Amino acid sequence: MTVKYSRDHEWVDISNHEAATVGITLHAQDALGDVVFVDLPEVGATFAQGEVAGVVESVKAASDVYCPLDGEIVEVNEAIVNDPSIVNSEAQGAGWFFKLKLARPADADGLMDEAAYLALVG
Repeated sequence: MTVKYSRDHEWVDISNHEAATVGITLHAQDALGDVVFVDLPEVGATFAQGEVAGVVESVKAASDVYCPLDGEIVEVNEAIVNDPSIVNSEAQGAGWFFKLKLARPADADGLMDEAAYLALVG
């Protein structure tokens, strides 16, 4: 698994060259607390890096989910719409938000690796 991180606390698994998987980091999930609602983008929608692509709400607050790279949404995780608690139990696994066909895969090089992300939040 090749995972990169954004400054907005999204993780991106770029190991599948067809579509990168995107979710929120464990740090973001811990800060939010119990997730109670998730709003995901439409399949086929395109986003630029940094644009709001969804919303996650918890008992504490609502937070935007940003698109970490330019691309087109090719799949969304309906399971977390039906059971938002999956984001709490498996934020960097089954709790993924959407899959993104990257406009420029090389742009992923501009995101942080795990060590840099941990230094950011540490």
